[in-house]
Amino acid sequence: MGKKTIMVNGVLELAYIFLATFIVSLISFVGVVSLALNDKILNKILLILIGLSAGALMGGAFLHLLPEAVEKSDRLDIYFLVLVGFILFFLVEKVLHWRHCHKGQCDVHTFHYMNLVGDSLHNFIDGLIMAASFVVSLPLGITTTIAIAAHEIPQEIGDFGVLIYPGYSKSKALLSNFIIALTAFLGALIILVWGSQINGISGWLLPFTAGGFIYIAGSDLIPELHKETQPKKSLMQLVGLILGVAIMLVIK
Repeated sequence: MGKKTIMVNGVLELAYIFLATFIVSLISFVGVVSLALNDKILNKILLILIGLSAGALMGGAFLHLLPEAVEKSDRLDIYFLVLVGFILFFLVEKVLHWRHCHKGQCDVHTFHYMNLVGDSLHNFIDGLIMAASFVVSLPLGITTTIAIAAHEIPQEIGDFGVLIYPGYSKSKALLSNFIIALTAFLGALIILVWGSQINGISGWLLPFTAGGFIYIAGSDLIPELHKETQPKKSLMQLVGLILGVAIMLVIK
């Protein structure tokens, strides 16, 4: 194979990686459908979206991230890293509380900050995985991109609800989701530059992120759902929670 052919293939590979990463990042705008809803209707479905997000996070952690981590390595430190991720997210939230809450009073929702942190890690890993797949082969890269896009859609819808709930405007929520989605480019860039040297990085990032997802869903989002006491609305929240898990199960 000539030097020119190798160069052309390298440019194409780079183009495929960045195009796939950009397309997946655009999924963060899926919440744009909410712009067609008036605020009254949106407020009615917010807690359902919180339930959907909680279910998607739990489903993502237990049905996607952890099985993939175990597949890459069967070492027991996987479960230790889950605990490390859980505890670190707890500490991050404590810092946010110390920063925003004073004299024992705290009306500030911090779970949307936590969700942005967790989502940025998740997107970073997606970037790593997509880039690594395209490096192996074009068909594998395309298949991986489709799989990642499929599980991003329900999660991004839930993430949008998580940002709207504490008071973000629709446009700010959409922009925040998109900016966080761009961390996938950082993951892709790292693979392109240092791929051969950091082959096992996702092996410890996956369980660490899973621990963060479990913390956000269990410690932040589900307690918000418990604030609703009306049976009908609580049932809708449960439907949202189960739907989030079910979608992750279907696209496993």
